[in-house]
Amino acid sequence: MRVVYLADNLFDAHLVKHALEEAEIPAFVFGESLLGGMGELPLFGVLRVCVPDTAFSDAEGVVQGLGLDSGGNGPILEGDDEGLGILPA
Repeated sequence: MRVVYLADNLFDAHLVKHALEEAEIPAFVFGESLLGGMGELPLFGVLRVCVPDTAFSDAEGVVQGLGLDSGGNGPILEGDDEGLGILPA
């Protein structure tokens, strides 16, 4: 299984899943049961839409066609500030 889309919300995750299934690509949403604990979990990277390894290249095209790119608005991670001076050392 490979992650083809990291969803920001449940609606986007299922939109991608249904679009992939419409293209006859099996898709699975992982992390859905973790949404109840969001107060203790990171806000990004919890919902993942995965497809079998053999279908990944076809699935990428379907996801790109949906235009749901989150634009890298995820959390600031260690190392993201290298050379920028935006986070304290």
